[in-house]
Amino acid sequence: MKKRTNEEWLDALRGPRRDKAIGDLREVLVRGLKVAFAGRVRGLNETAEDFAQDALIRVLNNLDSFRGESRFTTWAQRVAVRVAYTELRRRRWRDVSMQEVLERHEKSGREPDALRDHTSSPERQTARKMMVETLQSFIAEELTRRQREAMVAVMFEGMPLEEAAQRMETNRNALYKLLHDARKKLKKRIEAEGLSPGEVLEAISEG
Repeated sequence: MKKRTNEEWLDALRGPRRDKAIGDLREVLVRGLKVAFAGRVRGLNETAEDFAQDALIRVLNNLDSFRGESRFTTWAQRVAVRVAYTELRRRRWRDVSMQEVLERHEKSGREPDALRDHTSSPERQTARKMMVETLQSFIAEELTRRQREAMVAVMFEGMPLEEAAQRMETNRNALYKLLHDARKKLKKRIEAEGLSPGEVLEAISEG
């Protein structure tokens, strides 16, 4: 494969020998994806090919957004990895209903996915557990049913916004607004209890 500069990549992908450049870029993306997801994805060879194809479309549609701050192939590989992560998350939740998510959370009573930390001391874990229980009680008392569902699915269970929005029959922007309003309610309740949002976050955050 011919080694190209950034300008040569852009010219080739826009020029008369575009098909050859696309084939070369596809090889670059497949190799990068195999390295990025080695040992983490079943059927990696076939999966990398699929992800590379999707990433190629994204790259070709966004050539004008490339600013030349890195090598073109590095930029394209970052696009491919983002595409792959998005698709893997979508597949993880593809056959999971909102009801299943809520029931699983109710049974497990686990803390927010983004705040989980298994490396802290026993004392810190106890403090985190108490704060999480406090936060959960505030969620139950202050939020509407839809706000609770959104908070559980996105914050506690780690469901992507797009997936949660689809199951709640809304769109990403409306769901984001729902979560924003829910956080404002929780902040108000936390402050009313004589706590500060910072104290709650510090107690249950990583580190």
